[in-house]
Amino acid sequence: MSNKSECIKEYLEYLQYQKNYSFHTVTNYSKDIYEYFDYLNKEGLLFNKVTYDDLRFYLMYLKDEKKDVNSSIDRKLSSLRGFYKYLANERVISSNPFSLVHGLKKDKKLPRYFEYNELEELFLVPDCSTPLGQRDLVLLEMLYATGVRVSELVNIRVSDIDIEQMRILILGKGNKERIVKYGQYCSDALNNYLHDGYISLNVGESDYLFLNKNGDALTERGVRYILSKIIKETSIQKNISPHMIRHSFATHLLNEGCDLTTVQKLLGHESIKATQVYTHVTTERLKEVYYKNFSRAKINNKD
Repeated sequence: MSNKSECIKEYLEYLQYQKNYSFHTVTNYSKDIYEYFDYLNKEGLLFNKVTYDDLRFYLMYLKDEKKDVNSSIDRKLSSLRGFYKYLANERVISSNPFSLVHGLKKDKKLPRYFEYNELEELFLVPDCSTPLGQRDLVLLEMLYATGVRVSELVNIRVSDIDIEQMRILILGKGNKERIVKYGQYCSDALNNYLHDGYISLNVGESDYLFLNKNGDALTERGVRYILSKIIKETSIQKNISPHMIRHSFATHLLNEGCDLTTVQKLLGHESIKATQVYTHVTTERLKEVYYKNFSRAKINNKD
């Protein structure tokens, strides 16, 4: 391999024909490598002579000039690390400077959630004059009222529900049981469904609470399909998932002053670290409300 073009061409062929990488993956590797070579050309650097210090400046370029997020930078580093490992194996270079470069910390993604008014709009969609509409309303109300995972939701049996105490026995991760409570809105929707729509749907005398039109237990995929249909009938410009409603449950509890340990137990988290991510959401929300409504903060806020 006498020049950079040959090196790149042979490496991409190696990925495609020896490593059996998909066309999409090889294309992404190609983009990352050519972008890197554009940078080297601009800086007057030779690809087989770069040092660790050169790569530090490259990372600064990606972060400060390109404004790449950490996950994008990590992907590019992975592409180039593999490329330079190949060059070292082929004796094109004597050492691999990318072996000294570590990945960046992943960008912390805050949980997405619905505002109260958005949830109200969702609750208005199901047609409660039909069995499926009654089921869909209970599905929405129960996801939000209890914060259960979708896998836990579809496994709820009617025998798990204490109607009088308005609570449900949930079988969570690791077969651990916990009790979740639900409120009056969910209770009203549930009672209406159990005494009407559920009877019509339950042709096979199932004990599962959520049934499809054939009387079989609803699947996780089925729940996601129902939610996708519901949000299309609203003005909400957000994607929807069962987990997003779970995030809404946790975020709204903390916004209303619930303590973190209680939210942890209600969500069924093994570690409180998993629950702490919601404190970042509520902190940002408090900051937003403060700057929007406190006049002196509006004047002095430079953020």
